Amino acid sequence: MIINTGQRTDIPAFYADWFANRLQEGFVLVRNPYDPQSITRYRLTPDIVDCIGFCTKNPEPMLKYTELLEPFHQFWYVTITPYGTEIEPRVPNKMKLLDSF
Repeated sequence: MIINTGQRTDIPAFYADWFANRLQEGFVLVRNPYDPQSITRYRLTPDIVDCIGFCTKNPEPMLKYTELLEPFHQFWYVTITPYGTEIEPRVPNKMKLLDSF
């Protein structure tokens, strides 16, 4: 199974602690956005998860969990845009992003 964390929100930037907690617990509950009554439980263990994909504009908050992520294959898609805080107010300075990347 491939877990793509970037479909609904930027997990590494805004929910790194929550995602690390889910990895430690070994599962995540996901609500179907088209059928809110439908909730699926996915196991988050290296024997089930083939790869975790992270799509983010700020990888820095997730970096403190590299040991926790180590057993999982991963790919990172980091978007760095030329926009400033007037367009992307919650994205850090581009030079800081380059350091994190």
